[in-house]
Amino acid sequence: MSAADVDAVDYGVEEDELLEEDAAMEEDEPVAPKAGGLKTKGRGFKDSANERGDRQGGQYESLRAGAGPGPAKSVEGYIILVTGVHEEAAEDDIHEAFGEAGTIKNLHLNLDRRTGFVKGYALIEYETKAEAAKAIAELDGAEMLTQTIRVGWAFSNSALRSLKQPPRRDYEDRGRPRSRLEGRLG
Repeated sequence: MSAADVDAVDYGVEEDELLEEDAAMEEDEPVAPKAGGLKTKGRGFKDSANERGDRQGGQYESLRAGAGPGPAKSVEGYIILVTGVHEEAAEDDIHEAFGEAGTIKNLHLNLDRRTGFVKGYALIEYETKAEAAKAIAELDGAEMLTQTIRVGWAFSNSALRSLKQPPRRDYEDRGRPRSRLEGRLG
């Protein structure tokens, strides 16, 4: 093959081509964004921007003030918590013992994934408050598979101890007050 047979390839950009590209770019003007477009992102978007400071996001359930202490009904029934359950207890053992108080609607016996044994507690759901109360009264402190079980309400309306109120201390058993240095002297 000779040099005359090969077509020459020109990789350089000529000035005429650059001028044509510049003229085409000047004709295309950037599109202006729509006036008055409001970007809405995130939760709690309201129709009016004036309501931004208003933190009332919606309707929420609140506790009834006059409910007082006592068991609270779950979504479907009344749930009791059984603690001190033997690690080798089966659902049948618990169903047998607690079935005498009433019809068990649901029974949850939590197992440890690693060992496969019961974690030590069970949740039992009854349809009515009377059945659940009967189970608590009859079986709280009873013995099941050589262990004493404790039975109580899983959910209650009463608040725990108030955060403002200090914990109760029994000073009767402590004897006389001692100074810090009393043990070191002597």
